[in-house]
Amino acid sequence: MTNPHSTKDNLQVIYEDNHIIVINKRPGDIVQGDKTGDEPLSEVVKSYIAEKYGKPGAVYLGVVHRLDRPTSGIVVFARTSKALPRLNKLFAQKEAKKTYWAVVKDAPPKKTDTLIHYLKRNPKQNKSYSHINEVPDSKKGILDYRVSKELNNYYLLEIDLHTGRHHQIRSQLSAIGCSIKGDLKYGADRSNKDGSIHLHSRKLVITHPVKKEEMTFVAEPPTEDSIWNACIS
Repeated sequence: MTNPHSTKDNLQVIYEDNHIIVINKRPGDIVQGDKTGDEPLSEVVKSYIAEKYGKPGAVYLGVVHRLDRPTSGIVVFARTSKALPRLNKLFAQKEAKKTYWAVVKDAPPKKTDTLIHYLKRNPKQNKSYSHINEVPDSKKGILDYRVSKELNNYYLLEIDLHTGRHHQIRSQLSAIGCSIKGDLKYGADRSNKDGSIHLHSRKLVITHPVKKEEMTFVAEPPTEDSIWNACIS
């Protein structure tokens, strides 16, 4: 079954106030406009706000961070020009704590580990390669993972991301022989029917840009997927 894209009527809003809105992104949604010309999630959220609050004219919405198109989970947008630079700074200074879920076919070498690689991006292929040693133009990528559940044919990994590199989790897991389910680009043997990959931004902890309170957001993975459902049950 194909995942419907998010629309203003089916948008999965985790939290909203005057300054921020937090969305559970569906796989297939693009966060910001790209060359495909598909409607980005940022525009969908603007439509939702305009309708819900009866706002005439342009709705302000700032894109703070992105998730890869085939990935699902938490995306935060700024609703005010006051919140945007503060959120940008928070993410740039690695003060946002991000936890992901990934479903992989092969068991990782260890039940729990810290992965450190040097990631080099190839823009033509839109792909990042993980190297054990530093190579020219590479950036250090660090993550912790642990096997949190063994399914029938798969393993659920919980991942704490310490750096936010291009395709970091996908590339680093592939480098240890643990390609994410459905991720053909990084070594999976077949794609998912809906074009998604089994990578989900599960939890985000940030300090609210205006209230200065610590806030924790949790997003459920796509419920129409039997493997994700097995991860939750």
